[in-house]
Amino acid sequence: MDLKVSQVSRAAVFPQAVELPPRVIGRFGDDSSGPTLIVLAAVHGNEPAGYRALRSLFSRFEKDPVELRGSVVGLVGNRQALAEGRRFVKEDLNRLWLPDTVARIRAAGDLAGEPEAEPEAEMEEARELYLEIERVLTRAQGPVYALDIHTFSGPGPAFVVFDDSLPNREFALELEVPRVLGIEEELEGTLIDYLDTRGVRTAAFEAGQHDDPASVEQAEAAIWVAMRASGVLGRSGEAEVESASRRLAAAARGLPNLFEVKYRHAIKPNSDFQMRPGLRGFQDVARGEQVGTEAGAPVLVPQSGRLLLPLYQAQGEEGFFVIRPIKTPWLALSARLRRLRLARFVHWLPGVRRLDAAGRELEVNLRIARWLPLDFFHLLGFRRIGQVGRHLFLRRRDEGKGPRDVEF
Repeated sequence: MDLKVSQVSRAAVFPQAVELPPRVIGRFGDDSSGPTLIVLAAVHGNEPAGYRALRSLFSRFEKDPVELRGSVVGLVGNRQALAEGRRFVKEDLNRLWLPDTVARIRAAGDLAGEPEAEPEAEMEEARELYLEIERVLTRAQGPVYALDIHTFSGPGPAFVVFDDSLPNREFALELEVPRVLGIEEELEGTLIDYLDTRGVRTAAFEAGQHDDPASVEQAEAAIWVAMRASGVLGRSGEAEVESASRRLAAAARGLPNLFEVKYRHAIKPNSDFQMRPGLRGFQDVARGEQVGTEAGAPVLVPQSGRLLLPLYQAQGEEGFFVIRPIKTPWLALSARLRRLRLARFVHWLPGVRRLDAAGRELEVNLRIARWLPLDFFHLLGFRRIGQVGRHLFLRRRDEGKGPRDVEF
């Protein structure tokens, strides 16, 4: 594949002269041996904290190199939106990474350097980002990790989300902030979902409110911890990691450390969703409590729990989530069950049918298997991929594949 990025197509999409940040913020270390850590920033353009944290950290590395046992690469997601201070230009870059769209991005990458017929803004961003990620994956000789840094529009503490495979869990649990499970089942086409299919061990870190200076500090702390968790960082950086871990833990003090998503409020197109002022992430909400308005009608919380990601910006597809704490022994139990590979036998249960010979995908008839809650399948390593009526569709997570083993 020719990995040159087309300047012709970018000029066609972005005719106005806007000074753009670089796609590659920096590369440090040696990718010929050891692990590789990709740090992604500004996949949403109005979330600059990760970009600022990477620039600060990499500037420090240039003046005072740190011992690395692998390599770390910093990439910008949506350059144009970051330059303009918008979440996106035409469409959300973090919802594009679906199989059909990735096939189009890959095809465009194969033609890099040739003019395209007016590609969409985020499709061009995705193509350029895809090419840079391919460079990293092609050169990496060890396991690849990715930390995707985000921020949010309302006040609230930092947290981490991840697709709950055992390798991802091992990586994400190093971050001393609340961990939220299940968001990947509510969102389609995220970049870390795509990277997960490529054998990359992933986590998304929500560093704080968009323009809060503390969010930059939290993002930088998360990068230090991720460098150690991935095995990239040598011993010389251990003091920095310990300081970073204490900073993250102090900001999360008093909160449970494990949650799961119970509800997502999807915003209807052109419905004028408005969040009630003054709400913050992780605050308690009660069933029936009004948290906003949509199309002039009150928006009520359907079940009690904690509020996550209340929306206080114009662009966005989710108004808020409701989450609930879960007990941490659940993690040890699920790890034990997965290592016993009990998922191989789950299709023997009434109402459960394999959709492929390996049993990686299942259909669950909830009329028959109504006594099997989704939590049961989560324990065994499955994630929900859809539901039609009373038929639930599940896919087993990949538990330990090597880099670049899986593609769409």
